[in-house]
Amino acid sequence: MFELETTAVDCNARAGRLTTDHGVIETPIFMPVGTQATVKAVEQRELEELGAQIILGNTYHLYLRPGEEVLSTLGGLHKFMNWNRPILTDSGGFQVFSLQELRKITEQGVAFSSHVDGSKHLFTPERVVEIQRCIGSDIMMVFDECTPYPATYDYAKASMERSVRWAARCKEAEEYTMPRYGHRQFLFPIGQGSVYEDLRRDCMKHLVDLDMPGYAVGGLAVGEATDDMYRIVEISTAEMPVHKPRYLMGVGTPENILECVERGIDMFDCVMPTRNARNGQLFTTKGKMNLRNARYRLDEKPVDEAIDSYASRNFSRAYLRHLFNVDEILALQLASQHNIAFYLWLARTARQKIVAGEYRQWKRQFLEEYSSNSF
Repeated sequence: MFELETTAVDCNARAGRLTTDHGVIETPIFMPVGTQATVKAVEQRELEELGAQIILGNTYHLYLRPGEEVLSTLGGLHKFMNWNRPILTDSGGFQVFSLQELRKITEQGVAFSSHVDGSKHLFTPERVVEIQRCIGSDIMMVFDECTPYPATYDYAKASMERSVRWAARCKEAEEYTMPRYGHRQFLFPIGQGSVYEDLRRDCMKHLVDLDMPGYAVGGLAVGEATDDMYRIVEISTAEMPVHKPRYLMGVGTPENILECVERGIDMFDCVMPTRNARNGQLFTTKGKMNLRNARYRLDEKPVDEAIDSYASRNFSRAYLRHLFNVDEILALQLASQHNIAFYLWLARTARQKIVAGEYRQWKRQFLEEYSSNSF
């Protein structure tokens, strides 16, 4: 069994525990994105020190490089990258569908050309499960179509219905194949339907009928209005079983995460912490900080005393600004590590406030200060 052991509830916000063979995950949780078997510019040792409980990999990218032969021969992704905590793998659906001119969708699956060398490939629901068996992730995602935004109602409906059929095929494939590396793997389906409420409800009801270990909301943070995102999250979580984990894919900003925790989401991932770090933007408890700003040239203060990161403990804002201005690799490392530390702090603090019954009040106060500052 793989169920959410709920330890506290504050309105719709939940604190819980998920148990995998590679360790316990305490929710709400943020999962750093390690698309290609690495979280960009952050070592595995540092992730452990920061308290990352689970990271995310990507089936599409790992399938292309290093490939199934390497992963299988070297004992799966955990052993390959020397990460002994849980891993979730996205199915690669978002990446395949973002290729646009390089892919063709049929009921069978998606034929596409590699962005690396132009070689031809076919992802079917069954094939994607097979690849994730080879990767050995603890949580696998079904192959779905990430519906583009905007989309007409008719297109969104056809796309959603195909994703439901593919989810059923993924479940069947998962049931007749075995894990390769001696640990359990759990398969989550993904809700689609664009911004159309009836499609989102119908999709999630069909997926719940499949009785799978957890459920995800996909197809958001793709250009829709923030209010639409929150509305679809509320609609989706209302249809999900209360005893199973809920995962919002690819979201997002600190504001998005806290608002969606209040709407019942347990798990999040996003590239924003490391991507923004590489551009010199750091997340702090007082707002976003642009380290390239000249105001930091003589600033002796740490980035954020409230965040226990190596960067904040040891270096001034002036030094970090200098590293960015002279294009030193260390700038990317320290900024990325700090932003991951901030996101993990955010999820951990949200959990503490839920347990204390203070979540809504804390969220409101935190966001009032955070959203009003950008310096």
